[in-house]
Amino acid sequence: MKLAKLIVAGAMLAAIPSIALAQDSSTGTIRMINRLSGTIAIQQTQKGTVGESGAAEQQFNASAAQLDSVHAGDRVTFTVSENGGKKTITKIERQ
Repeated sequence: MKLAKLIVAGAMLAAIPSIALAQDSSTGTIRMINRLSGTIAIQQTQKGTVGESGAAEQQFNASAAQLDSVHAGDRVTFTVSENGGKKTITKIERQ
């Protein structure tokens, strides 16, 4: 029984870092907001480099309140979580 408890505890500890990695904090510039589909396109700032040249632009799902709090062209810091292959913004703030 003790062995089973140790195995379960170890599995839970191994899962904690993966949950933390599921949320990724990034910065970028908003390129497009689509309120009809509930998506936002953000060109992410490359980490470790100067400027935005070659930075990837990605689409994310977002709530209506989040979409209303920002505008195209805003520089933002945002946190994304991925669930079932869909990336959703969980927190977004203008810089």
